[in-house]
Amino acid sequence: MRLRLFLSFALIVLISVTSFALLARQRTADEVRGFMFRGGMAGVEQLVSALEEYYHLQGSWQGVDSVLRASMPGAGRGPGPGGSGMAQGMGAMMNQRLILADAQGNVVADSAASPPGDRLSEAELRNAIPLAENRNVVGYLLTEGGMVFSQQDQQQLIARLNRTALTAGLISGAVSLVLALLLAYRLLRPVRELTGAAERLAEGDLSQRVAVQGGDELATLAETFNRMAASLQKAGQSRRAMTADIAHELRNPLAVQRANLEALQDGIYPPTPENLEPILAQNRLLTRLVEDLQTLALADAGELALERTPADFLALVKRVVDRFQTQARANGIDLEVSLPQNCPDIDLDPGRVEQILGNLLSNAMRYTPSGGSIEVRAHCSPEQVRLTVRDSGPGIPEEAFPHIFERFYRADKGRSRTEGGSGLGLAIARQLARAHGGEITGENHPQGGAVFTLALPL
Repeated sequence: MRLRLFLSFALIVLISVTSFALLARQRTADEVRGFMFRGGMAGVEQLVSALEEYYHLQGSWQGVDSVLRASMPGAGRGPGPGGSGMAQGMGAMMNQRLILADAQGNVVADSAASPPGDRLSEAELRNAIPLAENRNVVGYLLTEGGMVFSQQDQQQLIARLNRTALTAGLISGAVSLVLALLLAYRLLRPVRELTGAAERLAEGDLSQRVAVQGGDELATLAETFNRMAASLQKAGQSRRAMTADIAHELRNPLAVQRANLEALQDGIYPPTPENLEPILAQNRLLTRLVEDLQTLALADAGELALERTPADFLALVKRVVDRFQTQARANGIDLEVSLPQNCPDIDLDPGRVEQILGNLLSNAMRYTPSGGSIEVRAHCSPEQVRLTVRDSGPGIPEEAFPHIFERFYRADKGRSRTEGGSGLGLAIARQLARAHGGEITGENHPQGGAVFTLALPL
């Protein structure tokens, strides 16, 4: 890429310098020819303009002697028409002889001879300054003496000026190429660093970061790379932690099952329903864990299928709460429910919403001590329905707020997994709520305890 960038800069410089050199050469030649052929080098350019103006006004060279006399030493301003009389010019100071001829080369005025000569020779015509009227040659002005350049001298001067312009173009082109090389190196240095970091990232080093300098597109690219690398590193850490948690969750039930099965196999326990029940309970625990993991995997892949149907949300809430009343009474917990009189039917998956409510109530039951209470309230608005589940437990620790919906996270690290479930309940509840277009949030109540709010759009 550095070579291509350098070649691109070089091509641009080459085209620019070549165009400049050609244009400068052409313009220089035109200007030099115009200056010299109009009498600039002889110092009679003003006289040439005055003579052309005289012919334009008079239509002939009759009486043109007054214009020539006005340009000679000692002359003031002549009476020529159109202001043709002029102050002393460079030609006068150099004691030039001025000869004016018509279009056929016949001499009509001579500043040094009176009467003028008959005709200009071919050589004199080539060195004379042509006088034009509407792009047609109407006469010639020949200067003798002073600083007079021949046609060969003029061509040599133009050639020297062209060589000078070409040399300047080559030098500026070389300097531009060196600057282009340095610029290409400077521009591509962040790209090389980014490429190296990306290669090391692809090899598994997720700690790679690149320096962010400036505020241009390359800086934005570097910031994006750093965010991507940080996200990959965090995802890798979460994956390793989740793998360890899953292994731990599977290890305990499998160990219990194996111990009981070996005891039955060795004849320590008789194969009675009472001895088979612990094995069946561990099997149910494994089944639930696998189903929870499958639900999360489908939700992450965006393939969680919902069987939506218009449903009475309030009746669904009452049905789920009634299932937990027995457990609440057994634990000495007062489970209260407060629902509005009516609420529009919601297009939802009843089974999945019951799973959300079951997870919220199970979580509340787990943290509410005996003698405490759980309040379930619903509120319907034209835009959404909101359900809150508040417990009277210890609340959510401040450091746990960013993690309460993470998989396998437990705010109470000392709580056993047997008592606390798999740690997937809230993560599954949030994924199911989002699949319905809703959301779940958690916070501490000002009067104590935790409050979880489910919001579903109507």
